[in-house]
Amino acid sequence: MHKQSTSYFELVLTIAFPNTQNPIPNLLHCISSSILPPQNPPKNLPEFFLPSPISSSLSHEETPVSVMSTPIPREWLGLQQFPAATQTKLFELLGKLKQENVNTLTILVMGKGGVGKSSTINSLLGEQVVRVTAFQSEGLRPVMASRMWAGFTLNVIDTPGLVEAGYVNHQALQLIKGFLLNKTIDVLLYVDRLDAYRVDDLDKQIVRAITNSFGKDIWRKSLLVLTHAQLCPPDGLKYDVFSSKRSEGVLKAIRVGARIRKKEFDDSTIPVVLVENSGRCNKNDNDEKILPNGEAWIPNLVKAITIVATNKSQAIVVSKKLVDGSDANDRGKLWIPVILGLQWFVIKWIQGAIKRDIATGNGPI
Repeated sequence: MHKQSTSYFELVLTIAFPNTQNPIPNLLHCISSSILPPQNPPKNLPEFFLPSPISSSLSHEETPVSVMSTPIPREWLGLQQFPAATQTKLFELLGKLKQENVNTLTILVMGKGGVGKSSTINSLLGEQVVRVTAFQSEGLRPVMASRMWAGFTLNVIDTPGLVEAGYVNHQALQLIKGFLLNKTIDVLLYVDRLDAYRVDDLDKQIVRAITNSFGKDIWRKSLLVLTHAQLCPPDGLKYDVFSSKRSEGVLKAIRVGARIRKKEFDDSTIPVVLVENSGRCNKNDNDEKILPNGEAWIPNLVKAITIVATNKSQAIVVSKKLVDGSDANDRGKLWIPVILGLQWFVIKWIQGAIKRDIATGNGPI
């Protein structure tokens, strides 16, 4: 019985591999190739960035979800999909983060709907982690993608658009705050489009709503991302001039909407990165995606994220108090004891003046 079963198995292998005398090694090779991803790291890669074989073998499984809907990080295989030149730059930047003892980085992506938030996340990770479909509305809830590489974990949180029917969607903000409960925001990517030609009051209202939800300090940990950057500027403007004017307009809206003083705003300038997520993005000789000005934008984006993540400002911790609806900018409450103290002194002074008037007979008849 055992012999008959073995012969049948060998017959199947012979049909599958007709030109091979010993088909079993070929079968094992096919199985291992389907499980293990291709390894193509750039040259001179530091040892601590080499992926572990065990974790790589699990990379194609569905991402398990742990308690509190926080995904368990998967191996960041998208890094290996970038061109070698881009990989080298990214590993260098990630190495700087590790030198700063930054082993976990959480990026929050916010902005209006349809500006390219999800596409930017896919480009950043080098994987299709968030579904992007034309003519289809965005998801109604935040989604977090977690990727790990050599002990470094990157969490990127996609969020629904902050505008609904021409008004700020405060319900979406509440959902975002609830999702972020007890999480730490290391970097905020505020996303808008480069090919939008004006800034209106709605932009300021969006910024004000974000500020009221997370506090002014979130802008110290922010980065402005302008998508749809593969364009020909109107009116014969040079590309750099147009992108600079557009950036200045959005940055001014952030300053006004967040009620940040100009000097305070200048002291902590928000970096600006231009992005082109579409397949029509030009490439250089190293096969890197580049903008019309020749800059490879993916390394530029990661570099800006690194700078913001390691600046002197504190990361934003989303506490229960903030989620429950208290104003994140309620620092004015610190003045309440001072005001009450002044009132007490004024009342005491008035009472003393009345007593003196009565004692001297100068009071009212």
